[in-house]
Amino acid sequence: MASEEVKTGESAVEKIVNLAEEAKLAREEIKPTSHALLSISKSLVAGGVAGGVSRTAVAPLERLKILLQVQNPHNIKYNGTVQGLKYIWKTEGFRGLFKGNGTNCARIVPNSAVKFFSYEQASKGILWLYREQTGNEDAQLTPLLRLGAGACAGIIAMSATYPMDMVRGRITVQTENSPYQYRGMFHALSTVLRNEGPRALYKGWLPSVIGVIPYVGLNFAVYESLKDWLIKSKPLGLVEDSELSVVTRLACGAAAGTIGQTVAYPLDVIRRRMQMVGWKDGASIVTGEGKSKAPLEYTGMIDAFRKTVRYEGVRALYKGLVPNSVKVVPSIAIAFVTYEQVKDILGVEIRISD
Repeated sequence: MASEEVKTGESAVEKIVNLAEEAKLAREEIKPTSHALLSISKSLVAGGVAGGVSRTAVAPLERLKILLQVQNPHNIKYNGTVQGLKYIWKTEGFRGLFKGNGTNCARIVPNSAVKFFSYEQASKGILWLYREQTGNEDAQLTPLLRLGAGACAGIIAMSATYPMDMVRGRITVQTENSPYQYRGMFHALSTVLRNEGPRALYKGWLPSVIGVIPYVGLNFAVYESLKDWLIKSKPLGLVEDSELSVVTRLACGAAAGTIGQTVAYPLDVIRRRMQMVGWKDGASIVTGEGKSKAPLEYTGMIDAFRKTVRYEGVRALYKGLVPNSVKVVPSIAIAFVTYEQVKDILGVEIRISD
């Protein structure tokens, strides 16, 4: 009888011990999951903050660039960066310089968050495949692999937020004299959806995606490769990434932005023009009071390229390049540095290729 009680007691103790062990294992499994979710959240927050800060800092130049891209060549209102900014200030005041920035931030914050996060995940996946293929566990990402990771990130982010980019372009070019006013992003989205159909929200998507491959891809590839080169060659006596100063990172970001936007700019012009197609109330914005009051219609990206070059020359593909260059260099630089600084503050590891 006593032995049965002992056996029963031992069995109960074993059950308690087993339950304790299972609970411990469960906690150990939950911790990494919670940590991963927290890390993802911090990464998305850092990317969103980087996008909002960088775009707001250069909002006047962003608006002028779009106005230059779509204005009628027979009725020039914006003639150069300085004159264009002065004209906007004179006709629309301080608020005119930042018109469309709220909508732009509503788009760029999730776009930037998804872009930076996607780049990190794509980099990790590509690096893993590269190490598996080469059999070298110490292999690092090459500039070409970084270009691929950046291209993946750009396509994902662009596609996820494209409808907001489309309506932001229209809100940005409308003026006080426009025959029809979009009151904001959601009003513009609902109006386009109602009047032009769901497909209209993706006008210009193809050139956007094609353009974002070299643009975002080169941005990340050049930025990360420049940082690696500075660390390995030690021209400034630097040893670790954390020792790179803010000024040095800004310089790396500026170089990345300059190269990327120069390569992809013609596609940006074409997508803006395609976004205006079908907007009957926007005809006066695009064509003004010039020789042709009827806006050109484009059947696709190739047709838009052909008509733009035919009627306005090759130089039309680079309309707005100067203010865009002035804008994109500090914008990309600020975005990269803000992203890394915010992640440092939040305590998230930012090196991907290590």
